[in-house]
Order: sequence, then structure tokens, then C-alpha cells
Amino acid sequence: MKKTKIKSYCKINLTLRVIKKLNNGYHEIKSLITFCDLFDMISISKTYKTKDEINFFGRFKKNINEQSNTITKALHLLRKKKLIKNESYKISVIKNIPHGSGLGGGSSNAATILNYFNKKTGSKLSNSKMEKLAGQIGFDVPIVLKKKNTMLIGRKDKILRLKQRFNLNILIVYPNLICSTKEIYKSNKNINLNKIAFLKRNKKDLINYLKREKNDLEDSAVAIYPKIKKIINFIKSQKGCYLSRITGSGSACIGVFSNMRNAITAMKLIKLKHPRYWCVVSKTI
Repeated sequence: MKKTKIKSYCKINLTLRVIKKLNNGYHEIKSLITFCDLFDMISISKTYKTKDEINFFGRFKKNINEQSNTITKALHLLRKKKLIKNESYKISVIKNIPHGSGLGGGSSNAATILNYFNKKTGSKLSNSKMEKLAGQIGFDVPIVLKKKNTMLIGRKDKILRLKQRFNLNILIVYPNLICSTKEIYKSNKNINLNKIAFLKRNKKDLINYLKREKNDLEDSAVAIYPKIKKIINFIKSQKGCYLSRITGSGSACIGVFSNMRNAITAMKLIKLKHPRYWCVVSKTI
């Protein structure tokens, strides 16, 4: 049986501002999102079995339910929309993106599956229909349908795709903590009413913008998981580091560096200091 292999890239929230809490318990946020060359590898092939076979492999397969996950949810919706008919699939995922880290691995897996079958079946659902379908799986899934730098704005979750390439050197440190997004949002006290729009003229403007901004969920994450603050401060102290913060609701911490050499040096120092932490250097795509 022919096997198709697809890369499922991680997302990074370079900024995240909480604008207000809504009556339904959710939050209105503004976030600048990019993607890195860190990815899960997904293999897809038809199977003659009556049911789909979903398997996860790699270091970060732990705690993923193979019977109920973002991929099974995506397949269910595709069948409901009759984009998959009378066929079962074997899907294997090599998990290189830490689970529960704020890097959007599960959301990216679901988006990758939706895009694959939309193209494979020739259905070519419109962007708005794809985003609506993805939204039924999870909040981040519509965002990662396209691997373009993105500004997520406002209550209606307006997704603004940006044409610019960022060309950032990023260090990612995962301290083996699975943060509860629900708990972190629940304990968040930061509300930001800044309406200034993102405008990038060049890389210097982008870095200055990122330095002015922050992740409003960081205080909550640090209060619940104090070691996160130590990681962020250590990354910030390294040569060539422009800034450091958590991505999403954590627990992965990122550092944006002036060049890849400085990022690699910082990674080596963190591995010496914290040999059990998972670290990787990456570039935006």
C-alpha cells in the first residue's frame, strides 16, 4: 500500500495579549503566531481493515490517547462531511513536538490531516469552510491550517495571514511540564487594552515590537510552575538573546536570538545545567 509522508509543523506564539474575559468563560486575545522547522512526521496509507489504525511513536507519544485525539476527531468530521467514503486509513505519527507544551502539536496534526484529505479528494473546500470545520476540533486548529505568520485578533477570532517572512532564530526549552491551559487562563489577571496593530517594516522593527509586547499568560504559568521563570531568566541572560517568554500557555519557553550560533551555545549551556530538559534550536519557516 502506498504511504504518504507529511510534515506537521509546530506553532509559536511570539506574543499573546488577553484583551478580556467573555461571559462564556473563554477569552478574547491578540496573538502574533509563527511556525518553525520543528515538526511531527505523519505517515498515511489505506488499510483493508474496517477501522482506522492510529499510532503514535517517538519521545512525546506518552499521554496521547490513540483512541481519541485530534486526528480521530478530524477523521470523524471528514466522514461526516463525506470527504472520506468507505475507506479506512493507517496513520502513524512520530511525535517530535512535546505534548502539552504550548507548541500546538495536536492542533497541527489535525490541520495536516484536514488539508491532506481536502486536497486528496479534490473537494477543495473554501478557506472559510475549512476554518469552520477545523474550529470544531480545537481553538488553534484553524490558525495552523496555513503555515504563514499570523495575527489572531479579537472576539471573532479574526485570522490575519501575513506575507512577510520573519527569519528568526529560536531556542525552545521544554521542562517536561504539561501545563493546564484551562487553569492558566482561569488564574490570569492580566488584561491588555492596547489596540496598536502589528506593523513590520524590517527585522529591526519586528524585534522592537516583540520586545515591547509580552505573553499575558506568563505570570499565571510562573505562579503555578515556578521553574518556568528560572528558565526564561536563564535564556534572557545568554549572549545574543533579544527576548524570552513562554509560548501559548506553556510550558515551553522560547528565546529569540540574533544568530543561530548564539542560540546553539545557549542550548548547550541549558543542557549542561538541566540535562533532563528537552531543548532544540529552530528557524521560522
